[in-house]
Amino acid sequence: MRLLEQPALDRLLEELVERGFRLVGPTVSDGAIVYDEIRSAADLPAGWTDEQDAGTYRLKRRDDDALFGYAVGPQSWKRLLHPPSVTLFRARRNGEAELDMVDGPEEDDRPVAFVGVRSCDLHAIAKLDRIFLGGRYVNPAYEARRGRVFVVAVNCGVAGGTCFCVSMGTGPRATFGYDLVLTELVEDGRRGYLADAGSDRGAEVLAGLAAREATAEEEAEGERVVERTAASMGRRLDTAGLPELLARNRDHPRWDDVAERCLTCGNCTMVCPTCFCTTVEDVTDLTGGEAERRQVWDSCFTLDFSHLHGGGVRTSGKARYRQWLTHKLGTWHAQFGESGCVGCGRCITWCPAAIDITEEATALREDAR
Repeated sequence: MRLLEQPALDRLLEELVERGFRLVGPTVSDGAIVYDEIRSAADLPAGWTDEQDAGTYRLKRRDDDALFGYAVGPQSWKRLLHPPSVTLFRARRNGEAELDMVDGPEEDDRPVAFVGVRSCDLHAIAKLDRIFLGGRYVNPAYEARRGRVFVVAVNCGVAGGTCFCVSMGTGPRATFGYDLVLTELVEDGRRGYLADAGSDRGAEVLAGLAAREATAEEEAEGERVVERTAASMGRRLDTAGLPELLARNRDHPRWDDVAERCLTCGNCTMVCPTCFCTTVEDVTDLTGGEAERRQVWDSCFTLDFSHLHGGGVRTSGKARYRQWLTHKLGTWHAQFGESGCVGCGRCITWCPAAIDITEEATALREDAR
């Protein structure tokens, strides 16, 4: 384990840029912490944290200048690996009433370093890898994006009010899926970063930094940071027998209760780091001379998502919410061998009706008892 002081963290980012990586990390924009291109540690959200609860998200100042002293914001790394909109092709009419294929916008194919990835999002990326790369048919666009990524993970030093990664076994400590992992130490007015490599290229980068061996006390301090975070989860979820519980309660009156509150807006699926459904849209210009086909994110909350010949299968808000929750926590196990939830809490925070996935699952369990 190595210790980076603040100048060494700046040097880490400089080293990645020199190796040809563009940097994407957390920044403050429009009252939230979002992921955007950064140039140095000066662009990171120094001294900011977030307050989260069901339907509530607020930024506030910390008592120190920690760079990673927040939980997770509305965005996940999914939007960079599985973008919300991708142009599949463009066509334009020529003078002979035929169509010419036109090149679409070029995707940035430079290597990219993800800076500040939390353990829950590492698990989410691993689930996306299984979906897009692990089956018989590999998604080549996702494979190309994934192959360009260098991951700088951060062990969580604070839990959000809607976090429940401990319940899902997905955090707060990063255990895999990174090239480098940092633990931020901000006690006693100092700021340093315990650093460890998770890959050969991560070790190569770390070896080139002005970092010393961490002392036993510094490593113990890093352990305390993670332990405090694990002990301060804002939510919890009992996952024992959850797929079977949901399967037995498809007609439970609790679904009617949540349907009275749910707006079927799809916010939960848009902020979820593992929801992966898409649809295809065809768009033409006003003259009809040029057309474009796009792949865009879709949601099981949209009425047309389950459309078959003759109409939609899930026409009520009750049916659509039940589909989402039972897939995420239940039938995902049958499909992929694990839960589709990583306990990040985004779906709770960003639900305008303050619907809580942990509360709904717990209510079904309590009634079953």
